[in-house]
Amino acid sequence: MHLKRLTALAVMSALAACGVRGAETNPDGTLSFSVAVTEPDITTVPILAAVDAVRQAGHQVEVVELAEPELAIGGLAEGAYAISAEATSPALSAIEQQAPIKIIADAIGNQWAIYGKAKLTCDDLDGRPFGIYSRGAVATAMTQEWVRTQCTGGRKPEYLTIGGSDIRAQALVAGEIDATALELADVVALERSGESTFAQVVDFGRTLPDLRPQTVYANADFLAEHREVAQLFVSALVREHAKINADPRHLVRLVAKYLPEEDGEDVADIAARSVKAGLFDAAGLTERNVQATIDFFVSAGVIEPGMTAKDATDLSFIRAVA
Repeated sequence: MHLKRLTALAVMSALAACGVRGAETNPDGTLSFSVAVTEPDITTVPILAAVDAVRQAGHQVEVVELAEPELAIGGLAEGAYAISAEATSPALSAIEQQAPIKIIADAIGNQWAIYGKAKLTCDDLDGRPFGIYSRGAVATAMTQEWVRTQCTGGRKPEYLTIGGSDIRAQALVAGEIDATALELADVVALERSGESTFAQVVDFGRTLPDLRPQTVYANADFLAEHREVAQLFVSALVREHAKINADPRHLVRLVAKYLPEEDGEDVADIAARSVKAGLFDAAGLTERNVQATIDFFVSAGVIEPGMTAKDATDLSFIRAVA
């Protein structure tokens, strides 16, 4: 999840976009459009299930898999994609540049936490290797904020760019780094490996509960021109999250359907922990927590001050579900 890597495509699209060139009305009145997803994982499967619900209503929806959230943002801005979901920060960067994009629902709550050696404190990390995905990753921004407020006397770790959280988890086990920020799925995999005595140092879900790192967003013209279909999607997503919270095994079943290569035992554990932590709540966005998210990215230097939650969102769809 990158912060300030909005591609030139997205910038140009934000300036030149008009209409929804990727959405077409069929002769029978149904709609054909595309939804972009970035490297689908466990957090994506409720979105894929919601897409299927829209298909069951007669609409034709193509799911396009992309490697970077910025590519989805660029496509959204120019109208090639109607809906996408991933990192919030590039969406806010595009909105700041007047891209026709609105955040419409939550994808998953803040599941990030720092893990390292047992009883590790922030000061203990002074000059020590700390694995990060990139300088611009949202987990890096959360880590740097924690270091700024919790380390004393200007102490800070040595940041090493390593890559995906699974690779950083392996580096942690191998003793190549002292700590790193990980997502829940990688924590579960590490625990099951039995190869590490790592411990949670800080849970960003608790220290930054209002930060929404991953959200669902859409082309604003698509929302205006095809409101009923957009509502159909959002309502389906809210229902999928509700089913997961009622029974974590629903997430296990979704993963088995859409990501059959995932380890079922790990998925069951991830599902149970996700529900316990309240991570799946598509309708959980409010002006307050969206503004807190915006303010966080302002403090991280991602966007300039001045954006409001109303500038960035259209929460009417999740309100309509209630």
